[in-house]
Amino acid sequence: MSSFLSPRSDNPFVRWWLSIDKLSFCLLMILALFGVVMVATASPSVAVRIGLDGYHFVLRHVLFLVPTIGILVILAFADIQNIKIFALLLFIGATIGVILSLTSGYEIKGATRWIRVLGFSVQPSEFVKPGFILLSAILLSMQHRATKIPNVIIALCLYIVTAGLLISQPDFGMVFLISVVFAMQIFIAGCPLRYVALLAIVGVVGVLIAYVSLGHVQSRIDRFLFPEGADTYQIDQSKQAFVNGGLIGVGPGQGSVKNSVPDVHSDFIFTAVGEEWGFLLTSLFVGIFGLILYRFFTHFTRSDNLFVMLAGSGLTFMIVVQCFIHMGSAMQLIPAKGMTLPLISYGGSSMIAAGITFGLILALSRGINEDRKRSTWRYLLKREN
Repeated sequence: MSSFLSPRSDNPFVRWWLSIDKLSFCLLMILALFGVVMVATASPSVAVRIGLDGYHFVLRHVLFLVPTIGILVILAFADIQNIKIFALLLFIGATIGVILSLTSGYEIKGATRWIRVLGFSVQPSEFVKPGFILLSAILLSMQHRATKIPNVIIALCLYIVTAGLLISQPDFGMVFLISVVFAMQIFIAGCPLRYVALLAIVGVVGVLIAYVSLGHVQSRIDRFLFPEGADTYQIDQSKQAFVNGGLIGVGPGQGSVKNSVPDVHSDFIFTAVGEEWGFLLTSLFVGIFGLILYRFFTHFTRSDNLFVMLAGSGLTFMIVVQCFIHMGSAMQLIPAKGMTLPLISYGGSSMIAAGITFGLILALSRGINEDRKRSTWRYLLKREN
């Protein structure tokens, strides 16, 4: 048995298991199961309201969860070269999907983000996120090499094209997400700060243009800044659900206020968590997410491979920002923006995209030396130079 569980074992699964962050993997599985529980308790009221069977969403959620876990585990086996190939294929496929959504997709709530694939609604922009972050990491990791290829400029052009396609849908939340992550990657890669400043200026100008030209963006910002007299029903109900949950919650499936929140099974599932589990257990839930992401960040800051560092920290930071947007919207810390909570919210595309993201993170973090004396990212940049 000891030889079977040895790092020198011939069993590839054993070698994989011994090389990954086992605690984070187990915590991810716990979060995925918790997501099933939350969709089961939050979705019946939504399903009945639109004339569906009460178990419609939870059954579909489980249906999506099975391939999600499979994809997560399979991708966690990938080596760096295969990850780079996968990144290119993922980005190309997702970009084609976004273009198809603009030309032949269908509209929901004023946005054209979905296409039909084998009878299922697919949101290609969910898969653009990890694909773009990986491709930008490839380009930025090569910037210090003695070549005449302007990799930083190519990465910026890639960002402009991606952001332009997402704005066309429109999906400003997704644009904000990739913009923040891309700026972080540029900073870590040691690029001149003028590129980060340029992104910040473009972001501010973009928000101003969106506010002036798009009514729904203006409405959301106005309702956040000037809630008096505005239609803030969903946010008000969401905040009331947290109040109703109190310190220890009303119990799984017992929440009542959450039933009046239209998207409580998806974009506002954190509302249901707060009401049913209360402040203490909700804090534990957030802490588990935080522990997983902290462990991944810690791994990647110790990597001796600049691509791994940029790709892994970028994907991890993407999850951080997505969680913040979801939780912040539910608690009115930021203007309301529909965005799912990874592995928890209902949504096939977002669920599978989360499986891809966490699988890639596990693969990139696999086998990173745990010695705390190893080089930091600042040393790595000096070595690359």
